[in-house]
Amino acid sequence: MRFGRVPMAAGIAFGLVISPMGAAVADPRPTLRQAKAKLEKLNDKADKVVDRYNTATERLKDAKASYAKLNDTYKRKLETVAALRTQVVDMAVNAYQLGGDVASWPGMVGADNPGDMLAGMALAGQLSQERAGKLAAFDRENRGLKAERDKAETALAKADKERDEVEKERAEVRKLITQQKKLLDRLGAYNPGNPNSGGIKYTGPASGSAAAVLRFAYAQVGKPYIFGGTGPRGYDCSGLTQAAWRAAGVSLPRTTWQQWAWGARRKVEIKDLQPGDLIFSSGLGHVSIYAGNGQIVHAPQTGDVVKVVKLSAYGGTLVGAVRP
Repeated sequence: MRFGRVPMAAGIAFGLVISPMGAAVADPRPTLRQAKAKLEKLNDKADKVVDRYNTATERLKDAKASYAKLNDTYKRKLETVAALRTQVVDMAVNAYQLGGDVASWPGMVGADNPGDMLAGMALAGQLSQERAGKLAAFDRENRGLKAERDKAETALAKADKERDEVEKERAEVRKLITQQKKLLDRLGAYNPGNPNSGGIKYTGPASGSAAAVLRFAYAQVGKPYIFGGTGPRGYDCSGLTQAAWRAAGVSLPRTTWQQWAWGARRKVEIKDLQPGDLIFSSGLGHVSIYAGNGQIVHAPQTGDVVKVVKLSAYGGTLVGAVRP
């Protein structure tokens, strides 16, 4: 979000481009202050769009997993029905060889719901108990087959929809990133980072699980912000917090919104912060980790790197914190 978004020492002032006397005056380029203000707005918007992208990506993963599970169930049931159908056909052949009435069997075997025919044949005394049991099983599995197929088709359609949403959000993120990079270049503030950065050592006051979280997060310092990044070569804000707490054995959900909701019963006041706590911005566009001694570690935005800055450097409103 806004933690140390644009280094104050970085950039150059932009003056008016004035043509020689008598010529038309060109449109003024933005001043340093104006460029920074525009970048702040882009960063805020990008935070929210990236979180929507991450949310859509998570929904797509869930939808794909649901479809895969249902499709596997459908395939297994299809095999079961095929095996039972073979048994029913064998029964029909046996009945024919024994001189039984099999005129209605072909229709029953090929029917979607042969239950009514089965019931009629049983009442007519044409089926032994064993045969009736096999045919009932065939009927039951045949009915279930359609239900499982329909569930799988619904899950597939949902996955397709979620995929389209991901593509839509990805396109908007890329557009914003292009704008951000352009402004950062003007300001001389673009930092590509080092995906192989060894980070820095954490020497703060944290202990226990929080110490493991912060040792991990500090080891990522210098790696680039990457939208949708979950490591190890780069992170977005919630990707870093998720990975850091995973290092301490705690499983956080993926997105900023999900992490805030996950911590509904773990919220703490900003004045009561302890090392390892997650700090959320207003609008839930950004999340960082409190490191103690008035500092935070976070993945800020495009064109910047995982870094440690003072909490007081935050330029926006904090909505609260969560203690995992």
